[in-house]
Parts: sequence; C-alpha cells; structure tokens
Amino acid sequence: MPQNDHPSLWEAISAGGDASRELPQRWLNDVAGRVILGGLAGGSSLGQPQRRFAGRSVLIATSDQLRAALALIELDGVARRMVLYPPGVPTEYLAPLARIAEIDAIVSDRPPAEFGDIGADIFATANAAVAPAAPEQNRDRKTEWILLTSGTTGIPKLVVHSLASLAGATKHGGAIGNRAVWSTFYDIRRYGGLQIFLRAMLGGGSIVLSNAAESTADFLSRAGAAGVTHISGTPSHWRRALMSPQAHRIAPQYARLSGEIADQPILDHLQAFFPQASVAHAFASTEAGVAFDVTDGRAGFPADYIGRPGLPVELKIEDGSLRIRSNRVATRYLGAGSAPLAEADGFVDTGDMLEQRGDRYFFVGRRGGIINVGGQKVHPEEVEAVINHHPGVQSSLVRARKNPITGAIVVADIVPKPEFSAGPEILKREILDICREALPAHKVPAVIRVVASLDVTAAGKLHRARA
Repeated sequence: MPQNDHPSLWEAISAGGDASRELPQRWLNDVAGRVILGGLAGGSSLGQPQRRFAGRSVLIATSDQLRAALALIELDGVARRMVLYPPGVPTEYLAPLARIAEIDAIVSDRPPAEFGDIGADIFATANAAVAPAAPEQNRDRKTEWILLTSGTTGIPKLVVHSLASLAGATKHGGAIGNRAVWSTFYDIRRYGGLQIFLRAMLGGGSIVLSNAAESTADFLSRAGAAGVTHISGTPSHWRRALMSPQAHRIAPQYARLSGEIADQPILDHLQAFFPQASVAHAFASTEAGVAFDVTDGRAGFPADYIGRPGLPVELKIEDGSLRIRSNRVATRYLGAGSAPLAEADGFVDTGDMLEQRGDRYFFVGRRGGIINVGGQKVHPEEVEAVINHHPGVQSSLVRARKNPITGAIVVADIVPKPEFSAGPEILKREILDICREALPAHKVPAVIRVVASLDVTAAGKLHRARA
C-alpha cells in the first residue's frame, strides 16, 4: 500500500465505490450478532470521535474484538496513536506501557477503575452497536498503530506501524470483492489477526470475529453459518479445530496457517479435510511484517526466495537466521532508549533459524528456544515435526527438563488422535522408533508423556514455558 494511499482506514474501506450501495452488504460478526459497515456512514460507536480523540494517544482495551474493530475504523486518521491492548497481558504491565505510549485517552467497555491512574483524561465507553451521529469527514492524520510483542521474557515491546506498513501485503478490492467472508482464530489486536481484519476491510469483504469465551466448536458453527470463505490460524489453532466435530461446518475456499512452523502433517491433514480449499502457510512477524506465502502444499519454502530480485520483500540469511527488509517493516520500537528495530542496512533479524535441505529452506525453531543437551543444540520444533509425522499424533510439544549430567534432556508431550486405539505405551514406542530413525541420539526424547491437551497462549501458539 503506497504511503499516501487512503489517509484513514474508514476512507480506504469506503473508497471502492458508492458507500451507500456497497457497505450495507458488508459486516462484522461476533457472538452477539452483526454490525453493518454501512451504519458507520451516518453513525458511530464512539459518539463524536473527532471532537474527543483528535491528536490523542488512545489505548484500545475492550473485552471483545468487535468493539476494538469499530474503534480502529473510527479512530484511524483521527487519533495521533492507537495502542492495541490484547488479552493475556499481565495487568502490572499496563501502567509502564501507558507511560511509554503517552496514553491520554482510553476506549473500553470495562470500568475506568480497572485502569488505575495512568494519566488518561478521556475515557470513552466502547459500544458494540452503531448509533446515528453526524458524519465526520476530516480524517487526514497519519495515525500510528502500536502493537505489543508477546512479552514472553518480560514487559512487551511497543512496535510502531502505520496503516501503510500493516496493509503492505493486502490486495485492495479484487475479484472476490464483497463476496469474501473472512475469519480467523487469531485476536485482531495481535499482528496475525490484524492482518486478516485488514484483508477483509480493505479487500471488500466481511469478517467473522472470534471470542475468547467461545469454544472452538461454537466458533466453527458460527463461522459456518456465516458462510466463511477465507480463514486463518496458527497450526495449533488448526490442530485443535480439526479435532472438533464441528470442523465440518465450514467449507473454506482458502485456509491459511501462520505464527508457528507449518509441518507437512498439518498441511496434508488440512488439505485432506478441506479438499476444495487452497491451503497456504505464511511467514510474518510483528516487527518485520509479512514476508511471503507458500501455496505449493509443501512445508518450508523454495530456496530461491532468498536473494531473488524483483520481490517486494528482500530476504537474506545470516548466522542461520532469516532477515527481512521491505516497506512492511515497522518503523521503530516506541520508548526512549529502545534498541533499533532494524539493523543498519534496514534488515530485521527475525530470530527464526533456517536449514537448507535440497531446494528448500525449512524453519527449525527460534534462536532463543534451543535446548542444550550436553553442549549439543536441539530445536524443539525440529523434533516436533518428526513426532507429528506419526499418524496417531494430533499434536506435540517438545521441551527441556533440567538434568545434572547433560544440563538438560529432551521431553515430549503427545496428544494422540481420538481414533488411535492401540494404547499409550504402543504410541510411545512407535514415536521413539521414528525419532531414532530420523534424528541424532541427542535429539531423541528421553521422556515421552501422553497428555489430553497442550496449553496454547493467547496468541494461539504452543506455550513453551521451560520446566
């Protein structure tokens, strides 16, 4: 998206044609029902946002995604800065994050007392409905969109994007137009979910939003009833969804995986379950933006993506780690004294480690997630990819356990598929056999546990807390 295109999200949404004709066909859906986009042409969920929020640094901290989505549409081009506050962030981080972001206004449906004294002099109640209001046309401010990193090692970093950088990978309009019904297991207040929200809004479609209090089965039923055509999630999201009897309620044309390594078993399972769908997996990060999609049904990505001229995103590998440079990269980290987001040459080090096998590169794990077994390195994701090839395994999590001799040993937790009936001991033995055949001895799990489920973070990724 060129830097000067559409100074606000609302103008971008309505720019595709006559708003009075197009927007009534488009909607946002959550557990409470639909909000028709056309209502925003002569209404508001915030009253008069320009009068209250012009030039403000606004914290968007709502209980659900629908209220957050309406606030994003109404405040982009009006506020100086919008901080998307996702669920799962510890409350003790709120005050320091608010200070860094210079928050002086809050949009929420929660009581003001929950936010303490963070210096905001405006508090607006976010509504899940649009009420009539005088139209406000002046939306010419370049609003900063602030996203939080996962914060797995402490207080999250604040990543500064613009609508242009966030929408750099988004096609505007197109053949599917307002026939597309998007959905995502992600929360739209995190980068992966926000990408799908913007694809729907800028591409001419509608979107079904998830809800943290809703079961996977209920969400799939609601998405199916809404006629979802395009849907995305992490591999962990998809493994959980495919275990649900309600997975048959959706029949997507397009299914997308991102946020975690997409191994061959989950790609194959998804394609077999939805034979009519185009299945793709993508690589993106909050800082580096969307790097690429892979649509050939294979894990990894073609080696010629690296250094290939003419692509909108430049990729290179240094010290085994993927680095990215493009106009989709975030501007900076917010806060005095923050380290530079990009290196001197403009590339962002993702910390995601690659290994070349033949004509493809494969992600093997995060640089900071390596297990050290007697001085030898083990990427948990590499072992999980081998384990997940067993036809009786639904999902797996490989982690470290402290050991007085080697420093750590490899431990694997396994969720079997419901139809696997041979028993846990046979499953463990067979998994050990395939690991010994495919992996060096130090990568073979020393302990295997069969468990009912695996913990997933608020971002939809396996929870990789160390033992």
